[in-house]
Amino acid sequence: MYVGHLALGLLLSAAFPSVPPAAVIVGSTWLDLVNGLSTMVGVNTVAPNLAAGPFLFFDLVFIDWDHSLLMALVLSTIWAGWYARSGGGVAVLAFVASFAHWLCDLPFHNADLAAYPHSIAHYGWGWWGRYLTYSWLLEGAFSAVCIAAAAALFARRGVDITRPVITCAVLFLDLSPWASPMYYIAQAGHPADYLLHGAAVTLGFAIPGYILVRMVKSAEARAAKTAQRKTL
Repeated sequence: MYVGHLALGLLLSAAFPSVPPAAVIVGSTWLDLVNGLSTMVGVNTVAPNLAAGPFLFFDLVFIDWDHSLLMALVLSTIWAGWYARSGGGVAVLAFVASFAHWLCDLPFHNADLAAYPHSIAHYGWGWWGRYLTYSWLLEGAFSAVCIAAAAALFARRGVDITRPVITCAVLFLDLSPWASPMYYIAQAGHPADYLLHGAAVTLGFAIPGYILVRMVKSAEARAAKTAQRKTL
């Protein structure tokens, strides 16, 4: 899952306006930020496979140190710890945003989510492999529901998130089965393939996450100024 994680982070930001947007928007991508870096340094193992739809074109051979159930809990706790000084409520929601990433991945991943590093037990319902392009559409439907709910919640406070909505739509289309840069990265040859894969994963979440946080903050600031003018 890609844009679905960001969409869920946007929804959490809308539902809990007192929580810093980064805690939940970036938090929803935290596991994949670690995943990309882990892939680049060789901790993870990915293998090019042009038949691996709908948009990844890689088999995730070993991603246990960031996407196993145990490590998802550990990394989510670390992310929550970053916000511990912001209050217990913020830390809890930071944890929820991060661990929700693993839960959202569960239906899509092809049984490559281990129980713990090097465990025999693996999870994943395999929608990517079973439904291919339709799984991309399912992610789009999930994202649309999250974004629509987020827009409605933000609108109650007079916050217009048109820009974040457009950004998410562009990201969804960018990582489509027909436009995904992973198709070309998978053909780059070793070791460029896994290095570029890792960089694409980390930057592909870090940059949009940063942009969405800035957009949400800007939209909330504009709404606050508008509300202030109305009271004068």
